[in-house]
Amino acid sequence: MTTERALLAFAGTMVLISLLLTHYVHANFVWFTAFVGANMLQSAFTGFCPAVIIMRKVFGMKSEAEKATGQSCR
Repeated sequence: MTTERALLAFAGTMVLISLLLTHYVHANFVWFTAFVGANMLQSAFTGFCPAVIIMRKVFGMKSEAEKATGQSCR
């Protein structure tokens, strides 16, 4: 799995978890959903995402470009 696909899966999972928490635990968990959405938006513009850094360093995942060219992960 590449970092791009893992990030989409992670963000989708966080949104669904936060919606479940909002519905079943407390209405203020909607702010967690807003935080995830805001993080996705800023990542789209800046290219900075802490989750991708963790995926690369801890799990050794590669990006689509690295897999296509056969480069190693830094």
